[in-house]
Amino acid sequence: MEFRRERDSIGEKQVPSKAYYGVQSLRGHENFRISGQTINKQLIKNLSVVKKACAITNCNVGELKEEYKEAIVKACEEVYSGKFDNEFIIDPIQGGAGTSLNMNINEVIANRANEILGFNKGEYYPIHPNDHVNMGQSTNDVIPTAASLTAYELLNGCIEKLIKLSYEFNIKAEEFTDVIKMGRTEMQDAVPISLGSEFKAFSMAIGRDVKRLERVKDSLLEVNLGGTAVGTGITANDKYIASVVLELSNIFDEHIIQSSNLVDGTQNLDKYAEVSSQLKVCAVNISKIAGDLILMSSGPRAGFGEIRLPARQNGSSIMPGKVNPVMPEVMKEISFQIMGNDLTITMATQSGQLELNAFYPIVIHNLYESLVILTNGVETFIENCVKGIEANEKRCNNLVDGSIGIVTALAPILGYEKSAAIAKKALKTGKYVKEIVLEECDINETEVSKILNTREMAKISINN
Repeated sequence: MEFRRERDSIGEKQVPSKAYYGVQSLRGHENFRISGQTINKQLIKNLSVVKKACAITNCNVGELKEEYKEAIVKACEEVYSGKFDNEFIIDPIQGGAGTSLNMNINEVIANRANEILGFNKGEYYPIHPNDHVNMGQSTNDVIPTAASLTAYELLNGCIEKLIKLSYEFNIKAEEFTDVIKMGRTEMQDAVPISLGSEFKAFSMAIGRDVKRLERVKDSLLEVNLGGTAVGTGITANDKYIASVVLELSNIFDEHIIQSSNLVDGTQNLDKYAEVSSQLKVCAVNISKIAGDLILMSSGPRAGFGEIRLPARQNGSSIMPGKVNPVMPEVMKEISFQIMGNDLTITMATQSGQLELNAFYPIVIHNLYESLVILTNGVETFIENCVKGIEANEKRCNNLVDGSIGIVTALAPILGYEKSAAIAKKALKTGKYVKEIVLEECDINETEVSKILNTREMAKISINN
């Protein structure tokens, strides 16, 4: 491999001659070999969008030469296309509030722009990564802006999948309306309920999650671009500060607004904590739902066995024919990860000091992971599980008929004490509740059948 020599304020380093990244990117790569992961590709795209908007605005206000702007814009568009994805060598987990990542894109754009103008990589002439690509900017407003827009896009995709999940649960609710099963409280027999009403409750819970996430997503379109280092706009042209977010909105094609107070927008990351907290609530709901599906499908013969989940893969390397509830299980795993990520985001958000939060990289890394795994998880959950769930109606009927929970319907007629005695005897003897009532109470079979009509008991849940 051939190398070129580059210098920064720390000293000289050899950089691969064909590389579009430079010495500062290489230092970041060497310093932060942490997760072994790469920068989110959508974040790279949005960084190029921000740099493009900044170059155009700086040219419009007379700070950047037209030919430099054209070359930078062309380089940004190539970065956006994914042409230089391999040139982004910084680990997502990094110190320095994202300076390494900002310099990574500055160097890639500068080197490519200089090539476009007929000059060599590594010379940073006539376009310099700091003086021209980063003109009027700081890591502290560029990275938050691009990261916020990326979170907005990822959240939109996640919301779409959650809407679909709520819809699919609702379809199952309608399909299972007439299936009566035994309701349970504290894992003990309670009273009959429609299987459809249970799935309707799943749909309603996810629907609330969608509403919560919709309420917070627009906060991600408020950015601090123009604030530069601490929100005061130092080094930036006043006209640039006033117009750069409008230019960004035009390119990004969303109504992006500038923080009403750029110092506040630079210091505080509470919007990420808010989004993460709502994702955590969603994860709590999904984990509970997944757990219910695991319980209801348990067996297939020695458990509840009230529903059948689609068989997706062999469940054991030693037990032939065993099939596990792998899709609900993976949704619980995803939920646990999101809950853990939320704690990390909370700790990092509150750890900001004075004018800057240096822990931005870990905040967005964990938020992106939560959004990506939830989006992908919900999609596979829908396609590989929810759509194919079947009701085991015969099993549901047998469990209801053999339950003592239906004795609750007798309490208004026979009183609590007598009804409890019937329940106790049914449990001890193994007889059905109906048998004991006919033996011990002055109620004919027609009346008993009417009182113990499980469909009538579950009618409220069916109607809802």
